[in-house]
Amino acid sequence: MTVRPPRMNSNKDRESALGYEIVQEQAAALGRLGRALEAALAALSEHDGLHTEGHIEQTAAGAVRARLLREASDALWCFVVQREACGLRDQKTIMRDYRVPADVQNRMGVCGAATRLPTG
Repeated sequence: MTVRPPRMNSNKDRESALGYEIVQEQAAALGRLGRALEAALAALSEHDGLHTEGHIEQTAAGAVRARLLREASDALWCFVVQREACGLRDQKTIMRDYRVPADVQNRMGVCGAATRLPTG
């Protein structure tokens, strides 16, 4: 007696299986991007905690902070876009739950000069 694997009887079964896999990947991507946002925000916060205005050399610390701010705002942008792709549109909860600083929020989605396409 031969045992055969279950057959998908219809297109609906195949669509259901594919839909399940898509939702799994969306959730996994959302988790990865959330962890990346947390790490970027933690690095920025740590930098700010270590370098208060009176105790740093402005040029070097300013360049490091600018890079950390860009990384945090890029991570926020990616996370927001992924959430919206999953149908989660309320950004207020992200800003509150992740304690996103205003300067990171204000820079979200801004492209640097190096990433812009040439005009003309």
